[in-house]
Amino acid sequence: DRNKANDIIVRNHYSKKYYNATYIHLGVYMKNNLVGVLQFGYAMNPASGGSVVKGTANDQYLELNRMWLDDIAPRNSESMAIAYSIRYIRSKFPKVKWIQSFADERCGGFGIVYQGANFEYYGEHTSDFWELDDEVYHNIQMTVSKGTKRYSSAVKHLQDNKDRAKRMTLRQFRYIYWIDHRWKKNVLLEQKPYPKHYKE
Repeated sequence: DRNKANDIIVRNHYSKKYYNATYIHLGVYMKNNLVGVLQFGYAMNPASGGSVVKGTANDQYLELNRMWLDDIAPRNSESMAIAYSIRYIRSKFPKVKWIQSFADERCGGFGIVYQGANFEYYGEHTSDFWELDDEVYHNIQMTVSKGTKRYSSAVKHLQDNKDRAKRMTLRQFRYIYWIDHRWKKNVLLEQKPYPKHYKE
């Protein structure tokens, strides 16, 4: 259930907030106990898929927007959960050709979970975030205009208190999983070796 998934994310995910554009909500169960949630949906800019993989329509790709697993889950559970999710998506959403996700610098590990799930790595970039009252907001929320669909109470709170907000620049690591490998020839980014999550 969407509301149940959102509640779990708000209580447990490091971002402390759900993402409105998710539309696939999957629970992770161990012996009938709910121990995690994965939420898939649109990117922050839904039309951006074509700038990553040429010719991609909005319903032909997904972004893994949120994922949380309880620490009681055994090692490698995150990668296993992603793998099972992909099987589900492959069977229920045949239009989807590839899945994108970003590892956030705040998580540590540089995306080792995606490496374990056979995602390919397509480089890093930096994004600006704002921290206000122990909440973290993407810089895009600072520029949302009043009266638009994306102008929420959270956006208003951030913009009204910009003078108290602390700006952060964080690294984001992009990973792609090819459900249909024929689409890889259309990727507009350069595949790179996995970033190492440890020091040699």
